[in-house]
Amino acid sequence: MSDRSSRIALLIDADNAPAAKFQPILTELSKDGVTNIRRAYGNWKNATLQKWEQILHEYAIQPVQQFDLTKGKNATDMALVIDAMDLLHEEKFDILAIVSSDCDFTPLVMRVLANGVRVYGFGEQKTPAPFVNACSRFLDLNALGEELEDAPKTEKSGSAPIRKTGREMKGDAKLIKLLRGAIDNAQGEDGWADLGTMGQFISNQASFDSRNYGYRKLLDLVNAIDLFEVRRQGLQVFVRDRRANP
Repeated sequence: MSDRSSRIALLIDADNAPAAKFQPILTELSKDGVTNIRRAYGNWKNATLQKWEQILHEYAIQPVQQFDLTKGKNATDMALVIDAMDLLHEEKFDILAIVSSDCDFTPLVMRVLANGVRVYGFGEQKTPAPFVNACSRFLDLNALGEELEDAPKTEKSGSAPIRKTGREMKGDAKLIKLLRGAIDNAQGEDGWADLGTMGQFISNQASFDSRNYGYRKLLDLVNAIDLFEVRRQGLQVFVRDRRANP
């Protein structure tokens, strides 16, 4: 659970991230602390980065220029990795946030995690699984700044993630194993597990976020799957695997 006092370094691969999502990213990170390091990497002479240029001053983002020195080689990635390691050894942050849909940063994520530092990833749905799974938390950028409605989403570019049905999630063996493992870890002798404790356990195990499935809250996702019982006790919510009470 965050005390909102963490120091956050936000490093942006501008070549592989949409500028329109920067404000929602900042809002998301504000739940955990202060983003006092903000850097965006790219070849700023490239016209494709014009939208990023428009928000650099507005949000106090430091642009880091990287020329395309060799065709086919991504100097931007290398610069971001070098800066991240420098900041890590200087103990400048408690959380590293990487905005990119590029799998090349997976080794960096694993190295930073080895130092006991959390890594938050922000990317598009096309982001390769190794990078997604390596992060302490990964959030689909299309889930930011969108109202997740009860009705299923239609698939279109730039839309919020399509809401997974209960049937689809029941068939996701990895997801069900994660939820049942959280219940086993948090449950009392009666088999009921506090939802908040479950959420903390999950955050320590995987890059899970219910919004990536189209649900704003973990409780909404649990209810949709319909493999678990839910009860309220005052302000607390408890969950139990239906298999425990057939």
